[in-house]
Amino acid sequence: MTVATRFWLETSKPKEIVDITETVNKILQQNDFREGLCCLSLLHTTAALTTADLDPGTDLDMLDAFSALIPRLRYRHPHNPAHVPNHILSSLIGTSLTLPVTDSRLVLGTWQRVVLVELEGPRRRNVEVRLIG
Repeated sequence: MTVATRFWLETSKPKEIVDITETVNKILQQNDFREGLCCLSLLHTTAALTTADLDPGTDLDMLDAFSALIPRLRYRHPHNPAHVPNHILSSLIGTSLTLPVTDSRLVLGTWQRVVLVELEGPRRRNVEVRLIG
């Protein structure tokens, strides 16, 4: 069984961490997808997907750490050099995740959540979901 679908979400800040775990779990349940792999792909170049612990303040700590990773250089991107750091962070963090599914739920650690990292919002973001089982 393979299922492909997409969902959209609106971010509300220039930089933020958005928990999408329950959105993905609802898609699993709506498709009666019990066991297999869930492949997520973010169809953008100034945002990313990863897993994270979302204790209070951790989202801001993550955003601060991500910003500190990128050196202040004279970027050559012809469209808009100011957003090159966001393209680089998107590539470093990644735009896809593959996670196991059991009993129609993502298999995650106790504190793990699936998050979208918005690097240049607010924007409308599109996530492709492929269920393989």
